[in-house]
Amino acid sequence: MTIGPRSTGGVVTGGVVEVLRAGVLTTVQDLGRPGWAHLGVPRSGALDPAALRLANRLVGNPESAAGLEITLTGCDLRPTRATTVAVVGAEADVWVGQRPGDTGRPVAVPGGAVLRIGPARRGVRCWLAVAGGIAVAPVLGSRATDTLAGLGPAPLRDGDLLPLGDPAGPPAPVDLTVPGTLPTALHLAVRLGPRHDWFTPTALDRLLGTAYQASPLSNRVGVRLTGAPLPRAVAGELPSEGLVLGAVQVPADSQPLIFLADHPTTGGYPVIAVLDDVTPLAQARPGTTVRFHGPQR
Repeated sequence: MTIGPRSTGGVVTGGVVEVLRAGVLTTVQDLGRPGWAHLGVPRSGALDPAALRLANRLVGNPESAAGLEITLTGCDLRPTRATTVAVVGAEADVWVGQRPGDTGRPVAVPGGAVLRIGPARRGVRCWLAVAGGIAVAPVLGSRATDTLAGLGPAPLRDGDLLPLGDPAGPPAPVDLTVPGTLPTALHLAVRLGPRHDWFTPTALDRLLGTAYQASPLSNRVGVRLTGAPLPRAVAGELPSEGLVLGAVQVPADSQPLIFLADHPTTGGYPVIAVLDDVTPLAQARPGTTVRFHGPQR
């Protein structure tokens, strides 16, 4: 049968998950759709792919199965069939009905029980895997929500029904996994970008020698930073050129912007640097201190 009062696509073969409270931003995510940048489509996918892979392994799914990325305020869900879930990522409470659960381990959820993931006490995002995976229809080979391009299912709303796939295997035989660290300050490795010569020596010294703070104006597209401005040596216009995951672009306000999974594939502001790894930024709350370190010039 087809699904939903507001269908997210797909055919129900193994039950559904009803979204009782979607929270501020909950999206379907898998490992993304790489290989389409030449058509203007970014990779998208989970902001911390390792976290989603772990959650999938805990419930017996292939690592590529689609789950949910839950942002800051948590969400409430109700599966229609008995299932196993796993929540990893931010520090948050998990409840199954009136029974407390744990993050970082398989949790049994009876059919019709309410699964509650509470607000993040530390960090920003949790990744939820459900046995069988979220079986919405794939777009360009992925079930990921791309918040910039509008591909994949829309961000969840209260009342949505999500189809579940058939379980691929039993849950992992573990009692607990070691949670990842959620530091209050991030130290990120960068390489000089293709347009670093558009900036003054002062800008490069500031980028690698001063602290920035994550701005509240951040999302899955990118993390905006506030701090010492990065003055340009070249004041002219730059034709749009390709952007990659982790590019540190400097818009007209001279403040760095780090592109994440839903980044555009082209941009017209110069890229001063590129991060080696953006995944720590998935848990960067507004005000988090960010420092860069990189090669000697």
